[in-house]
Amino acid sequence: MVYLKKFILPSDHAEIEVIKDEKRTCFNTFYPFKIFPPKELRAVELDQITMFYGGNGSGKSTLINVMARKVNACRYSDFNDAPLFDKFVGMCHEEYYRYPRGSFVLTSDDVFNYSLNARSVNEKLDEKRDRLFERYIDVHHGIITNPEMGKLTDLDDYERWSEVREILSPKHSQSSYIRKRVARDVDLYSNGETALQYFIDRIDEDALYFLDEPENSLSIERQIELAEYITASARATRSQFIIATHSPIFLSMKNAMVYNLDECPACVSKWTDLPNVRKYFEFFMEHREEFN
Repeated sequence: MVYLKKFILPSDHAEIEVIKDEKRTCFNTFYPFKIFPPKELRAVELDQITMFYGGNGSGKSTLINVMARKVNACRYSDFNDAPLFDKFVGMCHEEYYRYPRGSFVLTSDDVFNYSLNARSVNEKLDEKRDRLFERYIDVHHGIITNPEMGKLTDLDDYERWSEVREILSPKHSQSSYIRKRVARDVDLYSNGETALQYFIDRIDEDALYFLDEPENSLSIERQIELAEYITASARATRSQFIIATHSPIFLSMKNAMVYNLDECPACVSKWTDLPNVRKYFEFFMEHREEFN
């Protein structure tokens, strides 16, 4: 589904008028003004999967943030904008079919916070595992004994009775007992793929998603997996994806519309014509004999 069909940026003339007025103030930056007119970028057509490609300072992340603010997309991490950011957003216009129930911005800062949470959970799991190990040893050495079933007086007594029975069961070795007790808590964090898991957890319904350089936190294998997941989501659901990236993996996604913001005027390009992708191609071609 293409919810956001076209996004129209302020004209060069309109930007100049604002800058003239604002020069009377004490602002020391006009961001995000003056970024897009030199690229002759005004009206941006959008597809179900749209990519903004460019180097540092090209404006690809700015464009993502401007669009996301205009449609009031939900952010999970703070965004450091500038005093004139909302003024610029207010001068933009969009054409849309309709907006879905949710619009979301997913950034590398979100992944970092998610990873910190995963680390915290893992630390707690380590503590839990150590406590279970000590209890297992204490039960087998008779330090902790099993209360009689008929004398259980509260829920704590029952839980201790159940735990001791489980520890003493011939079905459980020390490792299998501890693994079973913590298994339900480690499903998400045990494989070291929290960054990929973050995106999979968030992209789970029909919505408009803005992704800002998702490759920053992913190995090439995980980039491929996420690209495949996004492609499948776009095909199977009514989701739209607008992505700022310079990763060849994401740029090569089937049926994606790719804007080259390094060109002037900025334009839709084939992913194989992008300078960054060509550099990769030339590098591997120079070393192709080493792969044989």
